[in-house]
Amino acid sequence: MTSPPAGASPSLRIDRLLWMLRLAGSRGAAQDIVASGHVRRNGQRVTRLAQPVCAGDVLTVPVGRSIRVISLESLPSRRGPASEAQSHYRDLANHTQEKPIA
Repeated sequence: MTSPPAGASPSLRIDRLLWMLRLAGSRGAAQDIVASGHVRRNGQRVTRLAQPVCAGDVLTVPVGRSIRVISLESLPSRRGPASEAQSHYRDLANHTQEKPIA
């Protein structure tokens, strides 16, 4: 992660973030998810692989046959174990009521 300019909040590319949070198995898979056009950041469709995301953003991401809605609590500095990745976001959807993508 590079240092942000003075006064700017730190950010990561959305494709890299999805990979680091283990929502995608590889960087290429993360790029495919974003390129599909179904990812949203704060309610707006993400149209660029290099879209910056910051702590506090809400992401809506298709994962497998379900939709994950997460709020970023902090940005990871590496792709660590799943428990570490999950500590960087809060899941806003109730897992017991996940609806498959039609």
